Amino acid sequence: MSNMTDHSAESPALEAWRMFRRNIPALFGVAILALIIVLTLYGQLFYDGDAFDVVWAPHEGPGVTPEFPLGTDYLGRDIVAGLLTGGGPTLAVGGAAALITMIIGISMGALAGYYGGWVDNLLMRVTEFFQVLPALLFAMVLVTLFSPSLWTIAIAIGVVSWPQTARLTRAEFLKIKELEYVTAARAIGARNSRIIWKVILPNAMPPLIVSATLTIGVAILFEAGLSFLGLGDPNVMSWGLMIGANREYILDAWWPVTFPGLAIFFTVFAVSLIGDGLNDAFNPKLRER
Repeated sequence: MSNMTDHSAESPALEAWRMFRRNIPALFGVAILALIIVLTLYGQLFYDGDAFDVVWAPHEGPGVTPEFPLGTDYLGRDIVAGLLTGGGPTLAVGGAAALITMIIGISMGALAGYYGGWVDNLLMRVTEFFQVLPALLFAMVLVTLFSPSLWTIAIAIGVVSWPQTARLTRAEFLKIKELEYVTAARAIGARNSRIIWKVILPNAMPPLIVSATLTIGVAILFEAGLSFLGLGDPNVMSWGLMIGANREYILDAWWPVTFPGLAIFFTVFAVSLIGDGLNDAFNPKLRER
């Protein structure tokens, strides 16, 4: 009985944190992602090497030469150095693209859901237009039109990925704007901008946080796909660039493609586990168990 009383007295944030801590797969995802981030940030302190330097014979297999434990690529560049160097740009693109996606999606969805009427119709028509466009093809066009830099790729991914976030935000606003505390805020003369960003949005954030987490994984896959197609920044090493540069030689040497592919897989897998854990933690029905 006392446990039930303690849980009912907890704030929603503490309840969510308690649920998240009990989710073993989510904690496993946090551990994987933390390890990847630590290796990306500090790995070069323990393993010295430039990802673009030709250090050995091309296509040296993993374990053949102790100095290069994962082998070399088609130019003779160290795979380990590429993985450690390429993690930063890959994660940065994923994070920046997710941020752009959330800014556009939340802004469009919040305005549409709060004001309704012609504003809702107009913004939802714009959302539908972007939603029916083939996302990868549209991103390829945007990157091709401008110089292929990390910022261009992040912006392109953000521009093509926001419609789902906008629809989710709109649904949350339609549900919350009719609640009593929103009506009370209107009654005391609060401006629309304050109601949208200070009253409704904080209460709509739990599902949006989950969406943002999953968007990071999608953005990382997008960046890898664009780089695989040769649309990445050739002057910045990333996991996608490693795959794209070595794709023509995969039948002769599997390791230059496999190892960065595994790095992308484990990163997206970890982010997905964290996203699922957040979804369970923020779900009121699961917290009642």
